[in-house]
Amino acid sequence: MLSTAEALATLLGAASPIPGTESIPTLDALNRVLSADVISPLDVPPMNTSSMDGYAIRTEDLATDGDRRLPVSQRIPAGHAPEPLKPGTAARIFTGATVPPGADAIVMQEQTEAAGNEVTILHNPAPGEWITAQGADIRSGSIILPAGTRLTPQALGLAASVGCAELQVRRRVKVAVFFTGDELTMPGEPLKPGAIYNSNRFTLRGLLEKLGCEVTDYGIVPDKLDATRATLREAAQAHDLILTCGGVSVGEEDHVKPAVEAEGRLSMWQIAMKPGKPLAFGAVRRAAQQADAAATASAETFFIGLPGNPVSSFATFLLFVRPFVLLLAGMQTVEPRALSLRADFTQKKADRRNEFLRARINPAGGLDLFPNQSSAVLTSTVWGDGLIDNPPNHAISAGETVRFIPFSELLN
Repeated sequence: MLSTAEALATLLGAASPIPGTESIPTLDALNRVLSADVISPLDVPPMNTSSMDGYAIRTEDLATDGDRRLPVSQRIPAGHAPEPLKPGTAARIFTGATVPPGADAIVMQEQTEAAGNEVTILHNPAPGEWITAQGADIRSGSIILPAGTRLTPQALGLAASVGCAELQVRRRVKVAVFFTGDELTMPGEPLKPGAIYNSNRFTLRGLLEKLGCEVTDYGIVPDKLDATRATLREAAQAHDLILTCGGVSVGEEDHVKPAVEAEGRLSMWQIAMKPGKPLAFGAVRRAAQQADAAATASAETFFIGLPGNPVSSFATFLLFVRPFVLLLAGMQTVEPRALSLRADFTQKKADRRNEFLRARINPAGGLDLFPNQSSAVLTSTVWGDGLIDNPPNHAISAGETVRFIPFSELLN
């Protein structure tokens, strides 16, 4: 079996950005990946602005110890163009408004006394005080969002702040997904003896959609070799990735592995990971005459087969499928950030595989372990805040520092 590091390196080494870009409205670009740098056409702010409600003045007008009263020569709300500030006067100004030419400081209103059309300045401001200089945030011509950036809400706001109405993004990754197992039943249908509800379909589709994928769901495929092969052939035609769940082990009813080997190739099968040992990676041949040219220039569609146990499929998706898909989408950095946190529990039994333990952060800042780490206990994935990455053959003692990967890093 490959180690988790070797398995991840195998997957990521095979991934490269898919071809195809488009220009879409900035308002619709959430979670898409930029295909080109966003370069600002202007300074932000585009002029000197006031950071406070107060009065714009010329500091030289306060250079003497004489009368500190100044007549108010104009009023400047945000969005209005000011007149040049007359020497010996002050301008009433509001947060975000343009600083009038000639003014070199803002005195906040709490440090003044206004009476009629005059204001008394109670503070000696330094030049530049409470003025946000033109270009203080962004300089014209600078790259504000590099190609390969996955667009968050704040990134969309940044693009909008320089006037970008549209953005150049990579097309969505096209993923075909299906599930194997005659025991699987959809919610809403009667649960026959020996059957279980298909929770994986909901989890994996949700994870793919959260990544911004264009998903084709082939549903539940019967546990038959010919049915599995036929679905693989169909799914390969217009997709970048085929993702399956279940049927990748070595049982007599596990048909995914031989089906992929018949329709393509497998370059990886098992990894030394708990939960999630049976993880398959390879490719399925695509019929050239039927292929969607926009999908990819390759003659193959990538294949990843996940184990059927719900926690195993969840964990392997987060740790392997997620970074693979993000690389296909054009992202450059896909490794989740991990935290070093204190274990507030003891786990005496070590496993020979790399364990990923469901845990959550307690009020004291340490980690509590979910009491049942079975790969069938989906409750642990909702209860937990993330995964403890526990090395092989390592027992955990209370008080030691462990590597913790938050779900907040793995679910974005």
